[in-house]
Amino acid sequence: MTDITLLIVDDHPVVRDGLRGMFAAEDSGFRVLGEAPDGVRGVELALELDPDVVLMDLRMPGGGGVDAIAALARHGARSRVLVLTTYDTDTDTLPAIEAGATGYLLKDAPREELFAAVRAAAEGRTVLSPAVASRLVTAVRAPAVRAPAAPPADTTLSAREAEILALVARGTANRAIAAELFISEATVKTHLTHIYGKLGVKDRAAAVAAGYDRGILGRS
Repeated sequence: MTDITLLIVDDHPVVRDGLRGMFAAEDSGFRVLGEAPDGVRGVELALELDPDVVLMDLRMPGGGGVDAIAALARHGARSRVLVLTTYDTDTDTLPAIEAGATGYLLKDAPREELFAAVRAAAEGRTVLSPAVASRLVTAVRAPAVRAPAAPPADTTLSAREAEILALVARGTANRAIAAELFISEATVKTHLTHIYGKLGVKDRAAAVAAGYDRGILGRS
């Protein structure tokens, strides 16, 4: 099986060395292509090396992670971005997800959880630590508390759309959803587009948060 390639973006050399050593273990299934000390250099290397996953810190002198994530999205980079940081505040979490991060993990995550998150991110699956998921749901709910408004017409998910959203919330990839529901992957993507439109979101992570907020997936 082909190794998952990585780029590590963090301003602390000790952190970069530790991560590189962790992923360099024999038969780990990962290969580190490079390192960057800030977001600006991280974007340059990501576009040059085309890694499967970019491990991105957020607060870095010389160029923060959120701006780097947004820049990669503007460039249409193939790489998935997994935020790996010590910060889980609302001011860090939501902007990173909105900028296009595939996942958000805290640096105190166990080694196996980090490995699993990188594998999931490489497959395009949303990865959120429990603390971050809770904050994201709270952030989605907050505007409704501050300024209640009638929902737009046609915001109710169909039974099939709700079924697909539930599978997304479990971290199921599009291909696996298609296989489980006996539909094509293209049909899954079409349903996701409709789900995003009805929920007023742009990606899988925000859709899951909105699903919990509206009671479609239950209440967190």
